[in-house]
Amino acid sequence: METCKGTKIFDGIAIGSIFYYKKHENNVERKRVEDIEAEITRYENAKKKAIEQLNALHEKAVVEVGEINAQILEVHAMMLEDDDYNDSIHNLIKNQGINAECAVATTGDNFSEMFANMDDEYFKARSVDVKDISERVINVLGGGHGADELKEPCIIAAEDLAPSETVQMDKTKLLAFVTRHGSTNSHTAILARTMSIPALIKVDIKEEWNHKTAIVDGYTGTLIIDPDADTLISYREKQKRDEEQKQLLLDLKGKETVTKSGQKVHLYANIGNVSDLGAVLQNDAAGIGLFRSEFLYLGKSTFPTEEEQFSAYKQVAETMAGKRVIFRTLDIGADKQADYFQLGNEENPAMGYRAIRICLNEPEIFKTQLRAMLRASNYGKIAIMYPMITSLDEIRDIKKIMTEVKEELSTLGVPYDDVEQGIMIETPAAAMISDLLAKEVDFFSIGTNDLTQYTLAVDRQNNRLDRFYNPHHEAVLRMIRMVVENAHKEGIWAGICGELGADMSLTDTFLKMGVDELSVSPGLILPLRKKIRDAE
Repeated sequence: METCKGTKIFDGIAIGSIFYYKKHENNVERKRVEDIEAEITRYENAKKKAIEQLNALHEKAVVEVGEINAQILEVHAMMLEDDDYNDSIHNLIKNQGINAECAVATTGDNFSEMFANMDDEYFKARSVDVKDISERVINVLGGGHGADELKEPCIIAAEDLAPSETVQMDKTKLLAFVTRHGSTNSHTAILARTMSIPALIKVDIKEEWNHKTAIVDGYTGTLIIDPDADTLISYREKQKRDEEQKQLLLDLKGKETVTKSGQKVHLYANIGNVSDLGAVLQNDAAGIGLFRSEFLYLGKSTFPTEEEQFSAYKQVAETMAGKRVIFRTLDIGADKQADYFQLGNEENPAMGYRAIRICLNEPEIFKTQLRAMLRASNYGKIAIMYPMITSLDEIRDIKKIMTEVKEELSTLGVPYDDVEQGIMIETPAAAMISDLLAKEVDFFSIGTNDLTQYTLAVDRQNNRLDRFYNPHHEAVLRMIRMVVENAHKEGIWAGICGELGADMSLTDTFLKMGVDELSVSPGLILPLRKKIRDAE
């Protein structure tokens, strides 16, 4: 028995035979050609056929993984039409008098290396896409037709998998993916999550594993080759329990989140990235209660542009198809740092320069984000939520900036909707004046993580204080009750988007308080729905 560790992409247990997927080796030879124009025409015909293949794969992917996740295949077709890419191939054929296969391979290698050397993780992941489209064209030039279909259910082990290869495989025969390369942001990883297939990356795979029995543990990121009898029995039992639980919860998809007595609760999802959308849809969330917009800022070397932000917000709004999406404005600082903000060191960053304080001090950063969010409101039902509020003055300053942004967009003729605006209640100050704040906003969302931290004067990043960090403390629960009551007095709704919302030992307590909405991790949506539906 051999055990390997990797980075998990999707939870679940898969047991089956490994199929070592080896890409078709396109042994490209450099050849001299006499008729340059004929060789360019040959390339153009191959490119046209490759685009036709991608369009057919796109139609298949739409059915299997949805329009949003199928878009990468449209992107691949567009990449084949890219002027820089095509100019490079044409120039190599003309200037060096070489065959189309060699020109495509050289261009593919050059462009792939260029993307791989970029700092941005998104563009790094595009390195694989360039290789994929180039190999497809080379395959067509050589008379090939692409990846063969799988013959029986198996665990795919590969150096890497391109999105088109993933989609082309028969989904009913895919038990799991295990690859040596890849990233959690790659389109293949996104497809694995959307297709609910256990997947691991960064595993030191071996060709000798081909046809051996294996176990993929997507919960722990473990691959077990040739498991012994006891391990196999243990994992089959885990797999059976997994399937039973999934089936039980799947029966709840499409059902209302309502107690036996008729009390309805909005059950939303917390997400931090566009790539989480598949999990939101898969788990049947009624909306998104917290979209952590700071993911667009973290891990970058400069501020994201308005267009970058708009593209992400628009994709989320469109994907949710009319369900409410609550975008939280930039909540950076404290434990979430980006060097280019130049925030400096603070003795107590949790109480320092962060979140709405940065936005109000740096209005141009704030305005860029608000413009992008308002523009996205034309593509779905969105709301905007502001973090770390402590006073009425902050609300009034926010409203003034929002008015300026709306006037700018109106002057430019850019359409937008009049979105709901709410605040996070995560400071004792906001909880204590929630009766006043409720007159100024459309909703409250209680961030219980920070509310507990500030109420108990316990730094939640300090593990020496774990025993003192008690989110069940009566002071915290009283504040939650007060906030909900004050919201309802002014006719607005109140929800919980902190970790406490998923604490099922408190679900009955929150129902009695009259909490209108609970927003939790996507995987907890259906278990929490069951808990609420079983409540009196």
